[in-house]
Amino acid sequence: MLYERLAQADRIAALCEKASALGLSPGLGLADARARFPGLDVVAADRGADAVLLAALADWCDRYTPLVALDPPHGLILDISGCGHLFGGEKALMDDLLARLFHQGFFARAAIAGHAGTALAVVASSSGMAVARGEERAAVTPLAIGALRLGAEETAKLERLGLKTVGALAALPRQSLARRFGAALLTRLDESLGLADRPISPRRPVPALMAERRFAAPINQVEDVQRITGFLAQRLCQALERRGEGARRLELSLFRVDGKVERVRVAASLPLRTPDRIGALFRERLKGFGEDIDAGFGFDLVRLAVLESESLAERQEDLSGERGAEGDLAGLIDRLGARLGEAQVLQIEARASHWPERAMRIRPAVSGPQGGSRLTAVAACARALPDAALAAAPAPRPVRLLASPEPVEATFAVPDGAPLHFRWRRALHVVRRVEGPERIAPEWWLGQAERARDYFRIEDADGRRFWLFRKEQAATPGDSGHGDAVARWFMHGIFA
Repeated sequence: MLYERLAQADRIAALCEKASALGLSPGLGLADARARFPGLDVVAADRGADAVLLAALADWCDRYTPLVALDPPHGLILDISGCGHLFGGEKALMDDLLARLFHQGFFARAAIAGHAGTALAVVASSSGMAVARGEERAAVTPLAIGALRLGAEETAKLERLGLKTVGALAALPRQSLARRFGAALLTRLDESLGLADRPISPRRPVPALMAERRFAAPINQVEDVQRITGFLAQRLCQALERRGEGARRLELSLFRVDGKVERVRVAASLPLRTPDRIGALFRERLKGFGEDIDAGFGFDLVRLAVLESESLAERQEDLSGERGAEGDLAGLIDRLGARLGEAQVLQIEARASHWPERAMRIRPAVSGPQGGSRLTAVAACARALPDAALAAAPAPRPVRLLASPEPVEATFAVPDGAPLHFRWRRALHVVRRVEGPERIAPEWWLGQAERARDYFRIEDADGRRFWLFRKEQAATPGDSGHGDAVARWFMHGIFA
């Protein structure tokens, strides 16, 4: 028996059949229950763990329909419209679901109706019932008022008024009910009678396309999973070709016999509808998982779904090789992303800013630039020429730019000149050659509080080349010199 703290008292939250047969019920005070039965075995309820378990069961129910919604604290709503024929009928689907849950150790009740509100009302009192369309009122009106799942106080108030069943409540004038109990009561009543739809929110996005394979004898070898994935990829690619689309994100769902679900996702930098390439991406991904995918007692259902797709028209190859370069780069990005993870494959993107810290940004290679498509990003990267990129800069830039400028101690002959030597990270560097200065002004339209920087390309006596800048800062009491500002030097980059 489980208990929880409610209204400054420990109350029963859930109990087994034996405890229920003794006359105990949820909501009863724990002290009263122990006074009647001192030997009760009680455990504190863990709502957080219950929510995690409910979410896991919702994932497992994806084997019946992709439209699964949570109904906390211990319910699920499945929209099985159009799914019954896959199991020999809706009743057979429900029986299969209940049988599998029973073998996993769960006591569950289920009901089928044309409206979610009707099914929720019916399942509160019985299990295994299928309400035909048009029979909602006949099925719900004999039920106790608790089937409407109202608040405890509201339910108790209705029962004190003698309204013990849903039918007794439905027989009263609606205006008087709304005036005394509010519109929420009428909404719940209409939903249970099938007069109003109760919208549900599936917890996972509905795939654009999917293909699946069920097994009478579960499989547990990675090679079998890869082979089935290739077979399912062929079916998906045929559907994608009919729609003139290509897959951008795909998900492989492996349903274990014991109820757990393993999911593997891959992404493509360009739309795909080639079974071999899709299969290769999942092979790389599964190879990256190694032994981390636990088959348990085996997988009895394997599903491949297209989570995101884009238009993909047939293209004529040209003699320039540009389109071939795009495909080669896209294949490399996809393979690296599948093996290492999408977040580990990065791309540098130039930005319209002269300020070094904002002249570029690093982003995932499989996502396109802001305001553009991923196709544009891959094509631009494939066609980018190093010479053109260098020519765009007003002066040579270092290969390595420090994350933030680091202060250096510099000695110079004249205040506005280059340093004669400088100390950086406790190492002394004697200056042999200097190029500069190059002045970079702050972007005042962004409201920067920075001052202009004078950059120098400096080579020391050992041939190492650095990118230093000088800027004016407010003088401190320990600074030598005159005026309110003093020149300070910073290291910002290193040349090859």
